[in-house]
Amino acid sequence: MTPHRLAAALAAATLAPCAYAQSADSALTLGTVDVRQRSEGHLTAHQVLTSVDVLGADRIADSNVQHSWELLGQMPGIQLTETRQGAESGKVSFRAFNGEGYLNAIKTLIDGVPSNVNSGNQRFIDMLFPLEISYIEVVRGTNDPRYGLHNIGGNVNFGTRQGGNYTDGRLAYGSDATRDAQLAIGREANGLAQNYFVGTQASGGYRDHDTSRKYTVGGKWYYGNVDDGMRIGLTARAYHHQAEEPGFMTAAELQANRRGSARRNANDADDRHMRQLVLHADLRLADTLSAATRIYYNRYEDDRQVTFSDLRTGNAPRQRRVWDETQVGMLGTLTWRAHDTFTLDGGINYEHQDNGYLRQRFSYSEPTDFSALPARIQSDDRHTFAHWGAYAQAIYQPANALKIVSAYRVDRFDGRTHLPGGVSGPLQRYGTIGQPKLSVVYALGPTTNVYANWGRTFQVLTGSTAPAYLTAGQAAVQPSTNTGKEAGVKFVPFAGSQARVAVWQQDAENEISNMPATGTTVVLGQTRRRGVDLQASAPLGERWTVWASHAYQEAKITRDGRSGVVSLQGREVAAVPRHISTLGVDYQATASLQLGMQGRAQGDYYLEERNVAGKYGAFAVLDLSARYAINPRWSVDVQVKNATGREYAYAWWDSFFWDQPQAMFSPSAGRSVHVGVSMRL
Repeated sequence: MTPHRLAAALAAATLAPCAYAQSADSALTLGTVDVRQRSEGHLTAHQVLTSVDVLGADRIADSNVQHSWELLGQMPGIQLTETRQGAESGKVSFRAFNGEGYLNAIKTLIDGVPSNVNSGNQRFIDMLFPLEISYIEVVRGTNDPRYGLHNIGGNVNFGTRQGGNYTDGRLAYGSDATRDAQLAIGREANGLAQNYFVGTQASGGYRDHDTSRKYTVGGKWYYGNVDDGMRIGLTARAYHHQAEEPGFMTAAELQANRRGSARRNANDADDRHMRQLVLHADLRLADTLSAATRIYYNRYEDDRQVTFSDLRTGNAPRQRRVWDETQVGMLGTLTWRAHDTFTLDGGINYEHQDNGYLRQRFSYSEPTDFSALPARIQSDDRHTFAHWGAYAQAIYQPANALKIVSAYRVDRFDGRTHLPGGVSGPLQRYGTIGQPKLSVVYALGPTTNVYANWGRTFQVLTGSTAPAYLTAGQAAVQPSTNTGKEAGVKFVPFAGSQARVAVWQQDAENEISNMPATGTTVVLGQTRRRGVDLQASAPLGERWTVWASHAYQEAKITRDGRSGVVSLQGREVAAVPRHISTLGVDYQATASLQLGMQGRAQGDYYLEERNVAGKYGAFAVLDLSARYAINPRWSVDVQVKNATGREYAYAWWDSFFWDQPQAMFSPSAGRSVHVGVSMRL
């Protein structure tokens, strides 16, 4: 099957007479998506859910990025937290959740397989390089019943290439001695589909002491066809990343030399290994009944040496952090298409984690001597974490113009921790966490849909110590439930275009800000997040294509149980910008030459919950690109990132490692130029 423009297909459906059945969805797509990737017998997100965005392969494959999470910067309402500390590079978030690590609210998946580490951080997606990715699908809000753990504000699924016959390669070289090589091979014949990928990247880094080298290898083997009754598959990936860390800078250091690295950080580095192995089975049990199963193994090993300040008293600023995590899990779904108007879909999942976390602290030396005996072993923990979940959803379409989806999900957790000194304790007793959900889409006509959804998600604590585990003296903590609602309209302003406007709100009952890596916990209490999302894309004539989005959002603490001057009530949640915007233009100058421009901006934000330390983090950057097709198989491209040389920086509030709390910074890269050559055979 050849690739199709899903965006064009959706637009055509909404323009066709009496096509309300197809038009009764609210998904938007930017770029080209291979339909084969989404026709596996079970339901896809855009068929069921309401606030869905998809980024296609043609917006991904030729991108020059250091980490795949950066690709989501093209998508509406996505906040990029760019920490830029070696392998600890950053993450994505949306719906007014931040990427600071205190509450990781975005479920991350690779080919539908859970790919968060225990804390909820998104490190597994670093295994993917752009040429291997077929699409990225973002589901916002609280109405997706498929996932429980970490699915607080929504989820992101990275779909990799499946089947086909191709040999694609890419070589690129750019600023700061950045070298990138990728090779993707697909072979499909006689019912056997094979996909292979090899990628490597090395860079000297924008700052001093900022070198990085990583590689990834992957393979996918599938046999059979769902239409014939069964398809089985195996996917495997391995990844290794070694990187120096230039360290966070004080305001004075940033002003003096934004490309520098303090002497205290000269030994800071990270050595990271990740692996993933998945067994897939898709079954067609009857004409109206299909099933899918995924059994997976995730392995995460990370050895990070980090220095936060040159404070001579104490040993807190100089740390070695070692993670050793193993996840084994299973997901199963069953879909019954009982009638043209009614489909019943359900699923179960189980995941068991066996995790270790070691944190050592070192005496003062400059730079930190990580080869010395640690002054203190703060953590040397082993903890298990088990998760059971199940859901059922009914999709009812009584008329072509109307689709109603009701769902219910339950989750349970168990586990135990073992700490130094023989200290042990069970996981918090959360009981059964129920989450009702409801979505409605109605087509007002062939070009306009209105939709609404309501749903509940939850937060449970992560990490190896209290408050996540009930060691001596720790009180019981209930899960924090998040109740969200959204209403919107998707419409076609004119032929080939698509647009969506949505308003949303999400209320948390007892939100807790906790970071397992540092053992930091702050009870925020009741919070309210709300916002407005605007997005559109359209062709302008035969040569121009434009797209734009603007997300206004806010996150506030509405009640925290504290009194007087210690209360946080009415304060904004830290690190949440009020607006995030994108703008893009593509121009097909000739049959062979395409020019592009993309802008991205976000507002500033408070660094801490008391909102007294000022606002930081605003930026607006512009990227330019040009691609020339030498022939159908070979092309060359030039990309200029941050073309205006805008100087901005990620900022966070360091109240841990200095005599006085202060803002700390990680500067963005300046203007950079990359040249790439792509081959498609």
